[in-house]
Amino acid sequence: MKTRITEMLKIEHPIFQGGMAWLGTAKLAAAVSEAGGLGIIGAGNMEPDMLRNTIREAKSLTDKPIGVNIYLLSEHYEENFIVAIEEKVKVVTTGAGNPGKYVQMLKDAGIFFIPVVASDSLAVRMEKLGADALIAEGMEAGGHIGEVTTFALVPQIVDAVNIPVVAAGGIADGRGLLAALSLGAEGVQIGTRFVASEECEAADIYKEMVVKAGLRGTAVTGRITGHPVRVLKNKLAKQMVKMEKEGKVTVEDFERLGVGALRKAFFGDKDEGSFMAGQIAGLVKDIKPVREIIRNIVDEATNLYKKLEDKI
Repeated sequence: MKTRITEMLKIEHPIFQGGMAWLGTAKLAAAVSEAGGLGIIGAGNMEPDMLRNTIREAKSLTDKPIGVNIYLLSEHYEENFIVAIEEKVKVVTTGAGNPGKYVQMLKDAGIFFIPVVASDSLAVRMEKLGADALIAEGMEAGGHIGEVTTFALVPQIVDAVNIPVVAAGGIADGRGLLAALSLGAEGVQIGTRFVASEECEAADIYKEMVVKAGLRGTAVTGRITGHPVRVLKNKLAKQMVKMEKEGKVTVEDFERLGVGALRKAFFGDKDEGSFMAGQIAGLVKDIKPVREIIRNIVDEATNLYKKLEDKI
Protein backbone atom coordinates (compact mmCIF):
# COMPACT_ATOMS: atom_id res chain seq x y z
CA MET A 1 0.00 0.00 0.00
CA LYS A 2 2.28 2.73 -1.31
CA THR A 3 1.33 6.40 -1.43
CA ARG A 4 3.21 9.68 -1.55
CA ILE A 5 3.00 9.69 2.25
CA THR A 6 4.72 6.32 2.67
CA GLU A 7 7.37 7.27 0.14
CA MET A 8 7.97 10.68 1.67
CA LEU A 9 8.32 9.46 5.25
CA LYS A 10 9.79 6.02 4.48
CA ILE A 11 7.10 4.20 6.45
CA GLU A 12 5.49 0.87 5.62
CA HIS A 13 1.81 1.76 6.11
CA PRO A 14 0.01 5.09 5.46
CA ILE A 15 -1.19 5.24 9.04
CA PHE A 16 -0.44 8.05 11.51
CA GLN A 17 -1.16 7.84 15.22
CA GLY A 18 -2.90 11.00 16.35
CA GLY A 19 -0.73 13.37 18.40
CA MET A 20 -2.94 13.14 21.46
CA ALA A 21 -1.97 15.19 24.52
CA TRP A 22 -1.12 12.94 27.48
CA LEU A 23 -2.00 9.83 25.46
CA GLY A 24 0.68 10.21 22.78
CA THR A 25 3.52 8.97 24.99
CA ALA A 26 6.92 7.68 23.93
CA LYS A 27 5.78 4.09 24.43
CA LEU A 28 2.69 4.41 22.23
CA ALA A 29 4.43 6.45 19.51
CA ALA A 30 7.34 4.02 19.34
CA ALA A 31 4.97 1.04 19.11
CA VAL A 32 3.10 2.58 16.17
CA SER A 33 6.34 3.39 14.36
CA GLU A 34 7.72 -0.09 15.03
CA ALA A 35 4.54 -1.54 13.51
CA GLY A 36 5.11 0.38 10.28
CA GLY A 37 3.06 3.52 10.85
CA LEU A 38 4.07 6.96 12.08
CA GLY A 39 3.98 7.33 15.85
CA ILE A 40 3.43 10.89 17.04
CA ILE A 41 4.25 12.27 20.48
CA GLY A 42 1.57 14.62 21.76
CA ALA A 43 3.44 17.63 23.14
CA GLY A 44 0.23 19.23 24.46
CA ASN A 45 1.28 21.54 27.29
CA MET A 46 4.55 19.70 27.97
CA GLU A 47 7.42 21.80 29.20
CA PRO A 48 10.42 21.68 26.83
CA ASP A 49 12.61 19.43 29.00
CA MET A 50 9.81 16.91 29.30
CA LEU A 51 9.28 16.88 25.54
CA ARG A 52 12.99 16.43 24.94
CA ASN A 53 13.11 13.47 27.32
CA THR A 54 10.01 11.95 25.73
CA ILE A 55 11.50 12.19 22.24
CA ARG A 56 14.71 10.58 23.43
CA GLU A 57 12.78 7.80 25.15
CA ALA A 58 10.82 7.08 21.97
CA LYS A 59 14.05 6.99 19.95
CA SER A 60 15.50 4.51 22.44
CA LEU A 61 12.55 2.21 21.71
CA THR A 62 12.63 2.38 17.91
CA ASP A 63 14.87 3.48 15.08
CA LYS A 64 11.83 4.13 12.87
CA PRO A 65 10.56 7.69 12.12
CA ILE A 66 8.93 9.55 15.03
CA GLY A 67 6.75 12.66 14.86
CA VAL A 68 5.74 15.34 17.36
CA ASN A 69 2.46 17.21 17.49
CA ILE A 70 2.84 20.79 18.72
CA TYR A 71 -0.27 22.44 20.14
CA LEU A 72 -0.08 26.07 19.13
CA LEU A 73 -2.23 27.28 22.05
CA SER A 74 0.32 25.95 24.53
CA GLU A 75 2.44 28.51 26.36
CA HIS A 76 5.47 26.35 25.51
CA TYR A 77 4.88 25.93 21.79
CA GLU A 78 7.76 28.14 20.64
CA GLU A 79 10.29 26.36 22.86
CA ASN A 80 8.87 23.01 21.79
CA PHE A 81 9.51 23.81 18.13
CA ILE A 82 13.16 24.33 19.03
CA VAL A 83 13.27 21.05 20.95
CA ALA A 84 11.74 19.14 18.01
CA ILE A 85 14.31 20.66 15.66
CA GLU A 86 17.25 19.98 17.97
CA GLU A 87 16.14 16.39 18.54
CA LYS A 88 15.75 15.86 14.78
CA VAL A 89 12.32 14.26 14.71
CA LYS A 90 11.05 13.15 11.31
CA VAL A 91 7.75 15.05 11.29
CA VAL A 92 6.12 17.93 13.14
CA THR A 93 2.34 18.19 13.02
CA THR A 94 0.54 21.23 14.37
CA GLY A 95 -2.96 22.25 15.35
CA ALA A 96 -4.94 25.23 16.62
CA GLY A 97 -3.01 28.06 15.01
CA ASN A 98 -0.43 29.35 12.55
CA PRO A 99 3.16 28.09 13.05
CA GLY A 100 4.56 31.10 11.19
CA LYS A 101 8.32 31.49 11.21
CA TYR A 102 8.94 27.96 12.49
CA VAL A 103 7.95 26.39 9.18
CA GLN A 104 11.15 27.52 7.48
CA MET A 105 13.17 26.44 10.51
CA LEU A 106 11.66 22.96 10.25
CA LYS A 107 12.36 22.77 6.54
CA ASP A 108 15.94 23.97 7.01
CA ALA A 109 16.38 21.14 9.52
CA GLY A 110 14.99 18.56 7.09
CA ILE A 111 11.84 18.00 9.15
CA PHE A 112 8.52 17.45 7.40
CA PHE A 113 5.78 19.93 8.36
CA ILE A 114 2.27 18.47 8.29
CA PRO A 115 -0.40 20.69 9.91
CA VAL A 116 -3.91 19.64 10.89
CA VAL A 117 -6.57 21.60 8.98
CA ALA A 118 -10.36 21.70 9.16
CA SER A 119 -11.18 23.85 6.10
CA ASP A 120 -10.11 24.16 2.48
CA SER A 121 -9.11 27.81 2.94
CA LEU A 122 -6.73 26.93 5.77
CA ALA A 123 -5.39 24.04 3.68
CA VAL A 124 -4.49 26.41 0.85
CA ARG A 125 -2.80 28.83 3.28
CA MET A 126 -0.75 26.03 4.84
CA GLU A 127 0.35 24.78 1.41
CA LYS A 128 1.53 28.30 0.51
CA LEU A 129 3.32 28.50 3.86
CA GLY A 130 5.33 25.42 2.94
CA ALA A 131 3.47 22.41 4.32
CA ASP A 132 4.74 19.09 2.96
CA ALA A 133 1.36 17.41 3.48
CA LEU A 134 -1.89 18.09 5.35
CA ILE A 135 -4.03 16.26 7.90
CA ALA A 136 -7.67 16.95 7.05
CA GLU A 137 -9.55 16.34 10.28
CA GLY A 138 -13.32 16.05 10.35
CA MET A 139 -15.55 16.85 13.29
CA GLU A 140 -16.04 13.14 14.09
CA ALA A 141 -12.58 13.17 15.67
CA GLY A 142 -11.83 13.23 19.37
CA GLY A 143 -10.27 16.30 20.94
CA HIS A 144 -10.40 19.73 19.31
CA ILE A 145 -12.64 19.71 16.25
CA GLY A 146 -13.92 21.82 13.38
CA GLU A 147 -17.44 21.92 11.93
CA VAL A 148 -17.20 19.76 8.78
CA THR A 149 -17.43 15.98 8.54
CA THR A 150 -14.50 13.93 7.30
CA PHE A 151 -16.44 12.58 4.31
CA ALA A 152 -17.19 16.10 3.09
CA LEU A 153 -13.89 17.69 4.12
CA VAL A 154 -11.30 15.31 2.66
CA PRO A 155 -12.22 15.39 -1.05
CA GLN A 156 -12.60 19.17 -1.02
CA ILE A 157 -9.16 19.62 0.51
CA VAL A 158 -7.69 17.07 -1.90
CA ASP A 159 -9.10 19.15 -4.77
CA ALA A 160 -7.82 22.41 -3.30
CA VAL A 161 -4.13 21.50 -2.91
CA ASN A 162 -1.35 19.62 -4.70
CA ILE A 163 0.38 18.12 -1.66
CA PRO A 164 -0.63 14.79 -0.06
CA VAL A 165 -3.61 14.73 2.30
CA VAL A 166 -4.03 12.47 5.34
CA ALA A 167 -7.63 11.89 6.44
CA ALA A 168 -8.52 12.02 10.14
CA GLY A 169 -11.70 11.73 12.17
CA GLY A 170 -13.98 8.69 12.29
CA ILE A 171 -11.41 6.12 11.13
CA ALA A 172 -10.67 2.99 13.13
CA ASP A 173 -10.58 0.03 10.74
CA GLY A 174 -9.80 -1.10 7.21
CA ARG A 175 -13.10 0.19 5.90
CA GLY A 176 -12.16 3.68 7.03
CA LEU A 177 -8.70 3.42 5.49
CA LEU A 178 -10.08 2.27 2.14
CA ALA A 179 -12.79 4.95 2.19
CA ALA A 180 -10.19 7.64 2.88
CA LEU A 181 -8.03 6.46 -0.01
CA SER A 182 -11.13 6.46 -2.23
CA LEU A 183 -11.75 10.09 -1.30
CA GLY A 184 -8.28 11.00 -2.51
CA ALA A 185 -6.37 10.89 0.79
CA GLU A 186 -2.97 9.21 0.80
CA GLY A 187 -3.02 8.15 4.41
CA VAL A 188 -5.09 8.20 7.59
CA GLN A 189 -4.59 9.47 11.10
CA ILE A 190 -6.09 7.36 13.87
CA GLY A 191 -6.43 8.29 17.53
CA THR A 192 -9.28 6.65 19.39
CA ARG A 193 -8.48 3.11 18.20
CA PHE A 194 -4.96 3.45 19.56
CA VAL A 195 -6.27 4.56 22.96
CA ALA A 196 -7.66 1.03 23.25
CA SER A 197 -4.25 -0.55 22.76
CA GLU A 198 -2.00 -2.42 25.15
CA GLU A 199 0.78 0.13 24.66
CA CYS A 200 -1.38 3.12 25.53
CA GLU A 201 -0.36 4.17 29.04
CA ALA A 202 -3.69 5.70 30.06
CA ALA A 203 -5.54 4.19 33.00
CA ASP A 204 -7.52 1.05 32.25
CA ILE A 205 -10.78 2.92 32.90
CA TYR A 206 -10.05 5.20 29.91
CA LYS A 207 -9.64 2.21 27.60
CA GLU A 208 -12.72 0.53 29.04
CA MET A 209 -14.80 3.65 28.47
CA VAL A 210 -13.76 3.70 24.81
CA VAL A 211 -14.63 0.02 24.37
CA LYS A 212 -18.02 0.45 26.07
CA ALA A 213 -18.96 3.64 24.21
CA GLY A 214 -21.78 3.36 21.71
CA LEU A 215 -22.66 5.39 18.63
CA ARG A 216 -23.92 8.29 20.78
CA GLY A 217 -21.24 7.92 23.42
CA THR A 218 -19.53 11.28 22.84
CA ALA A 219 -20.44 14.92 23.36
CA VAL A 220 -18.98 18.23 22.15
CA THR A 221 -18.10 20.74 24.85
CA GLY A 222 -16.43 24.13 24.81
CA ARG A 223 -18.16 25.80 21.90
CA ILE A 224 -18.43 28.86 24.13
CA THR A 225 -14.62 29.12 24.16
CA GLY A 226 -14.24 28.97 20.39
CA HIS A 227 -12.29 25.70 20.68
CA PRO A 228 -14.87 22.89 20.84
CA VAL A 229 -13.74 19.47 22.02
CA ARG A 230 -15.26 16.00 21.49
CA VAL A 231 -15.13 13.78 24.58
CA LEU A 232 -16.75 10.67 25.97
CA LYS A 233 -19.88 11.37 27.97
CA ASN A 234 -19.33 11.36 31.72
CA LYS A 235 -20.30 13.53 34.68
CA LEU A 236 -17.99 16.41 33.68
CA ALA A 237 -19.01 16.37 30.02
CA LYS A 238 -22.73 16.36 30.86
CA GLN A 239 -22.22 19.23 33.30
CA MET A 240 -20.39 21.26 30.66
CA VAL A 241 -23.04 20.61 28.01
CA LYS A 242 -25.77 21.67 30.44
CA MET A 243 -23.94 24.85 31.41
CA GLU A 244 -23.49 25.87 27.78
CA LYS A 245 -27.09 25.08 26.90
CA GLU A 246 -28.39 27.19 29.76
CA GLY A 247 -26.03 30.05 28.87
CA LYS A 248 -25.30 30.82 32.51
CA VAL A 249 -21.52 30.53 32.41
CA THR A 250 -18.67 32.78 31.36
CA VAL A 251 -15.78 31.60 29.22
CA GLU A 252 -13.47 32.03 32.21
CA ASP A 253 -15.65 29.90 34.47
CA PHE A 254 -15.98 27.24 31.80
CA GLU A 255 -12.24 27.05 31.18
CA ARG A 256 -11.58 26.92 34.92
CA LEU A 257 -13.81 23.86 35.16
CA GLY A 258 -11.65 22.08 32.59
CA VAL A 259 -8.25 22.84 34.12
CA GLY A 260 -6.37 19.59 34.63
CA ALA A 261 -9.21 17.50 33.20
CA LEU A 262 -7.02 15.79 30.58
CA ARG A 263 -4.58 14.72 33.25
CA LYS A 264 -7.42 13.44 35.40
CA ALA A 265 -8.71 11.36 32.49
CA PHE A 266 -5.26 9.90 31.81
CA PHE A 267 -5.01 8.74 35.42
CA GLY A 268 -8.55 7.38 35.50
CA ASP A 269 -10.82 9.94 37.20
CA LYS A 270 -14.04 8.65 35.67
CA ASP A 271 -16.21 11.58 36.78
CA GLU A 272 -13.97 14.65 36.56
CA GLY A 273 -11.66 13.70 33.67
CA SER A 274 -12.01 14.92 30.09
CA PHE A 275 -11.87 11.69 28.08
CA MET A 276 -11.14 12.82 24.54
CA ALA A 277 -12.36 10.30 21.96
CA GLY A 278 -14.04 10.31 18.56
CA GLN A 279 -17.44 9.12 17.39
CA ILE A 280 -15.75 6.02 16.01
CA ALA A 281 -15.41 4.72 19.59
CA GLY A 282 -18.57 2.72 18.98
CA LEU A 283 -16.62 0.51 16.57
CA VAL A 284 -13.84 -0.22 19.06
CA LYS A 285 -14.68 -3.50 20.77
CA ASP A 286 -11.41 -4.68 22.31
CA ILE A 287 -7.95 -3.79 23.53
CA LYS A 288 -5.12 -5.18 21.39
CA PRO A 289 -1.40 -4.68 20.79
CA VAL A 290 -0.62 -1.83 18.38
CA ARG A 291 1.02 -4.16 15.87
CA GLU A 292 -2.13 -6.29 15.70
CA ILE A 293 -4.36 -3.23 15.31
CA ILE A 294 -2.35 -1.94 12.36
CA ARG A 295 -2.07 -5.34 10.72
CA ASN A 296 -5.84 -5.86 11.02
CA ILE A 297 -6.56 -2.45 9.49
CA VAL A 298 -4.26 -3.02 6.53
CA ASP A 299 -5.45 -6.59 5.93
CA GLU A 300 -9.11 -5.57 6.10
CA ALA A 301 -8.58 -2.70 3.65
CA THR A 302 -6.67 -4.96 1.24
CA ASN A 303 -9.25 -7.75 1.35
CA LEU A 304 -12.15 -5.35 0.98
CA TYR A 305 -10.49 -3.71 -2.02
CA LYS A 306 -10.21 -7.13 -3.68
CA LYS A 307 -13.88 -7.88 -3.02
CA LEU A 308 -14.96 -4.54 -4.45
CA GLU A 309 -12.75 -5.06 -7.45
CA ASP A 310 -14.54 -8.34 -8.15
CA LYS A 311 -17.93 -6.62 -7.97
CA ILE A 312 -17.14 -3.75 -10.32
